[in-house]
Amino acid sequence: MTSKTPLWLPAAEALALMQVRPQTLYANVSRGRVRAKPDAADPRRSLYHRDDVQRIAARTRGRRSSEAVASEAIRWGEPVLPSTVSTVEKGRLWYRGQDAALLAERATLEEAAGLLWECAPPRFMAMPAPKARSAGAASAAPLQAGLLAIAARAGSDLPSRGRSRAVLQVEAAEVIGTLADALLGPAGSAAAPLHARLAAAWRRPRAADVLRRALVLLADHELNASTFAARVTASTGASLAACLLTGLCTLTGPMHGGAAAAVQALVRSAAAIGSEAALREWLAHERPLAAFGHPLYPQGDVRCAALLAHIDLPPAFAALRAAGEKLLGEAVNIDFALAALATAHRLPADAPLTLFALARTVGWTAHVLEQQAAGQLIRPRARYVGVRGAGPAAPDGAPVNESRVRRRARTA
Repeated sequence: MTSKTPLWLPAAEALALMQVRPQTLYANVSRGRVRAKPDAADPRRSLYHRDDVQRIAARTRGRRSSEAVASEAIRWGEPVLPSTVSTVEKGRLWYRGQDAALLAERATLEEAAGLLWECAPPRFMAMPAPKARSAGAASAAPLQAGLLAIAARAGSDLPSRGRSRAVLQVEAAEVIGTLADALLGPAGSAAAPLHARLAAAWRRPRAADVLRRALVLLADHELNASTFAARVTASTGASLAACLLTGLCTLTGPMHGGAAAAVQALVRSAAAIGSEAALREWLAHERPLAAFGHPLYPQGDVRCAALLAHIDLPPAFAALRAAGEKLLGEAVNIDFALAALATAHRLPADAPLTLFALARTVGWTAHVLEQQAAGQLIRPRARYVGVRGAGPAAPDGAPVNESRVRRRARTA
């Protein structure tokens, strides 16, 4: 990055690039499309993220085709599916119109599930209990056990298509119970709230309340990668367990639910060579800093703030936070908070991913139910940019019937 291309632009430059009125710029900020932060030289003014401004500017000038705009929509762009489940708006996370941060002050994950599923709060209990863990899952690591247990159900449960919402809600609670049994084992009562089961499994009873808060804050986050994957699976009519398995597999990626592991690695590096040196080293090697920033929260991840308010931040995390926010100009995010939670309460290293997985199954289920009600197959088109041949031909050399090809494509 050179001085000629600053990362943050003043309003005048942003407006000149976008060629819009100030109200349009502010509307894009409030919707999370353009990141903004206070100007250190004049706190009354704001600076705007150059990449976001340029993306909106190109769209405004009409430089993109409809295919390019559609392509951008699945990369932090416009919403691609209508949903009533959750949204991020004006820096807040909303579950069906309720502020998730406020909900986390009092609710359990089960109560959040009732809100998101539009039913009475379920109990996450596997039925029948003796079959909750397969022989292979019993000897596997927690994440492996969870994947195996859900995969076993995905291969035998009925398709979700054509079954009532009430039946799917009951089945979802059982599938989540199956996952909890596989991840946590027999610790605690299966009838207890999930945060209590986690505290018992990890032998940290004093962490129960902050675990409850984390679960509620992680329950859903509109169309993130794992949720979109689960909805695609749901649109085919696959079993509910198959939909949750799709979401769980997607969640394990280092750029999604596994990001807290990168934060833990960064903290270890900071402990060895100092926070600022560790940050500079990571940036020099173009490694993503999972601990800082979030495109939907230009003023800071509200989930992170709500969770850190109830954690005694370990010194190593406090030093990393201060150095990172100074160097990057970005606030810490939920991945930082989950890693800090695990360290503060001496939880297992994989606790952040376990929390993420158990909580997000609730949101995936809400989206699966919504997708089933819509009854439509999600099937985007590809914008082919590869080598083109001479054109289609039948095996005998005769021209292909193009209308027949198009009819086949619509059903594929």
